[in-house]
Amino acid sequence: MKSKYHIVITVTFLLVTLSVILSTVNYWVSLNSTEVQLRERSLPLTVDNISMEIQKKIIGPHIISSMMANDTFLQDWLINNEGDVDKISKYLEMIKNKNKLLVTFLVSGKTKNYYTAEGLLEQVVEDNPNNAWYFSFMEKPDKNEINFDFNDNIDNEMIIFINHKIYDQQSHLIGATGIGLKFSDVNEMLNNFRQKYNFNVYFLNQAGKVILYEKGVNPLRDIKNISELNVLRDSIISKESKLLEYTKESEEYLMSTKYIPELDLYLVVEAKRSEFLLNVQKTFYFNLLCSLLGTILIAFLILKTVNKYYKEMEHLAKYDALTNLKNRRAFNEELEHSLLLCKRRASHLSLTFFDLDDFKSVNDTFGHQTGDKVLQYVADILKDDIRQTDIIGRWGGEEFIVAFIDTELEDAKFITEKIRAHIEKDSFLSQLKNMKVTASFGLTTITTQDTLDSLLERADQALYKAKENGKNQVFCL
Repeated sequence: MKSKYHIVITVTFLLVTLSVILSTVNYWVSLNSTEVQLRERSLPLTVDNISMEIQKKIIGPHIISSMMANDTFLQDWLINNEGDVDKISKYLEMIKNKNKLLVTFLVSGKTKNYYTAEGLLEQVVEDNPNNAWYFSFMEKPDKNEINFDFNDNIDNEMIIFINHKIYDQQSHLIGATGIGLKFSDVNEMLNNFRQKYNFNVYFLNQAGKVILYEKGVNPLRDIKNISELNVLRDSIISKESKLLEYTKESEEYLMSTKYIPELDLYLVVEAKRSEFLLNVQKTFYFNLLCSLLGTILIAFLILKTVNKYYKEMEHLAKYDALTNLKNRRAFNEELEHSLLLCKRRASHLSLTFFDLDDFKSVNDTFGHQTGDKVLQYVADILKDDIRQTDIIGRWGGEEFIVAFIDTELEDAKFITEKIRAHIEKDSFLSQLKNMKVTASFGLTTITTQDTLDSLLERADQALYKAKENGKNQVFCL
């Protein structure tokens, strides 16, 4: 029994060890693969995708703003002293509605009047901070710019403005026009990238301040506020794309940067390393759990198989293969136990030894196959005629032995005689060899001085007497 469980424990230990080793190796391979994919593919591709999305969102409005600046209607209207405000309002409203823009505007270089689709909004003045963008833009050599601002007159949130200068036919600067996009459009894009790729995305200006970010997600306002980022300032604020690493509050971060010339901003895509490795860890624990469950299942099947095998082995060790009766060893063990109980309880036990008469001639005449059938059928007769409390065994060859538990000699003799008669008169046995099959029985009962050997010896002597007296009979001793 110990050997049986030792096998199962050993196999289970080996399977668990193998499962843990394979799962761990797979975990480290997946970890390394995820790390490489994050560095070499996910982050760079996300940066490129965001850059392309920005270009898609900016290029269209950029073209619209440029067309407005080059529209002769707009140029002529400014040159002709801004005569009909209603015409310019309808023009700006048409551009706005057609292209689903937040705002379209026109600023006259001569009068400094600020026009929108609603008409004349205000007159820009240098000492008004909200108008500083115009005077700064007009002094620059660039013909267009993109800037970000809050405009209380339009909406109390950040607006992306795409501004273009207007020139007349002689290339004289006569004003500025442009369009405004709601930041929510960009915010939605940043949110989509965070939801889809699990990246934190924001934009920095030349000073390192965060200009664009997803609302409610990024608390960072300036990279100088975080010492770990401030150390990398020159690498982040660079026209060259970079892949950087830093650690903050025991968390490791990977950062990919790219300069976006259309916005004159620096795109930063940031990934928390632990969040990306979390899926790998979950997969590792899942695989480990599956392996352990599989190991338990295999161990259970092995235990079941081993149990079945051991039961079969135990059965073969205790029972005769031909008749399925107890063999000599098993019979002796059970008989010895019964003897001890009988002596302790002062109860009776009788024992009969018998063999089939002239059985050798059966094998010689009809063959061993017929002889085996005779033995099997005699065993079946014993099983039918003997009580379940009694012990039956095949002693060897054509010899059988029966122990009658709690049975006096006279009662045992009656049962034994019944068995003898059953064998002699059985039609099936007669048909097998075309003659009667008979058996001789030696019967005895236990005494207070008996041992196992003495009881067996006396039963054997009684059998010898039955043979000597003419066979096919029961002899008591």
